[in-house]
Amino acid sequence: MVGTFGGALEARKIDASDGRLTADVRGEIEAEDGVLVIRRIHVEFRLRAPGDVRDTIERVHGFFATRCPVYRSLHTAIEITSSYTIIPE
Repeated sequence: MVGTFGGALEARKIDASDGRLTADVRGEIEAEDGVLVIRRIHVEFRLRAPGDVRDTIERVHGFFATRCPVYRSLHTAIEITSSYTIIPE
């Protein structure tokens, strides 16, 4: 998901390279009939970027997952959410 989000940002001239875009991922697991099952995944992106691109980042964040192979492969079985924080440059 990081690669897809970063690629979509880069396509819009927002630099996501060299550690500017990072993510923490948290999974929530539940037991089902004695077997551990991943139920939810949340991805928290952090992007160092100038403040004047906030609207573009918001727009990209709103659609990028539908273009992400990982999201598209898993979202029907596991709830996947994401959020982002902009760190001003």
